[in-house]
Amino acid sequence: MRHRLLRALARHARLICWLAVLGWLAWIAGALATRRPLRPGWLGMLFFIVVSAALLTAWAGSWQRMAIRESALPMLPRRKLRQQFAALTVKDADLVERGFRQFFMACSRSNGRYVAMPSKVVDAYWHAFVLDTRSYADWCDRTLGRFLHHVPAGRLGGDAKTNDGLRRAWFFACKDEAINPRKPSRLPLLFALDAKLGVAGGLVYSPAPRPPGGSSSGGGGAEITYGEDFGDAGAMGGADGGGDGGGDGGGCGGGD
Repeated sequence: MRHRLLRALARHARLICWLAVLGWLAWIAGALATRRPLRPGWLGMLFFIVVSAALLTAWAGSWQRMAIRESALPMLPRRKLRQQFAALTVKDADLVERGFRQFFMACSRSNGRYVAMPSKVVDAYWHAFVLDTRSYADWCDRTLGRFLHHVPAGRLGGDAKTNDGLRRAWFFACKDEAINPRKPSRLPLLFALDAKLGVAGGLVYSPAPRPPGGSSSGGGGAEITYGEDFGDAGAMGGADGGGDGGGDGGGCGGGD
């Protein structure tokens, strides 16, 4: 019962804050309508409401992010993942789960803005998880306070919404591992997994600067996206220039 109450409080933290402010405004309006004199304590009450609202919102975000890091994940997505990618070991599946948590962490920190999936193998895990409808819905409720629809992995290209979503994924995944997103010394896990695990047709990234001539093909013929590409909104058709900027009105995913 207590756990459910905490989850409901985290899910509706912003609504509770707005209701408190609206209640204060209604109370002030009623006082003015009856020509009661203004008192300094009324402003103090507003200050208390604003501070309490900020603390409640911060607590809700922290509680949900702790759930992303620590909540148990079901076994079904792991089994389906290893059926689809037979070469993956148990430790490889553990890494994919960590990448999945990192993706949800980016979604949590994006304040409802769209975050795109940058990994084929993590996307396969995500899709397998979605098929376990009840468990996935519970996970989303516990970690984000809303249902996150599955959208397949994509790469930087001509679609502005996808580009912005990938930049947010890059920005928050880098921040999660204390990497400078504009001058990365290495790749965050979510962006390194496809190449690390040798996933056929996977999405390949490099923290190195783009080579002279602008080539985007690696030695094996795979198209490579370079870390600096995530800051180049003009070249890739992005709607905003930064990994953490600009809203597009979406959540972390659209329809399945």
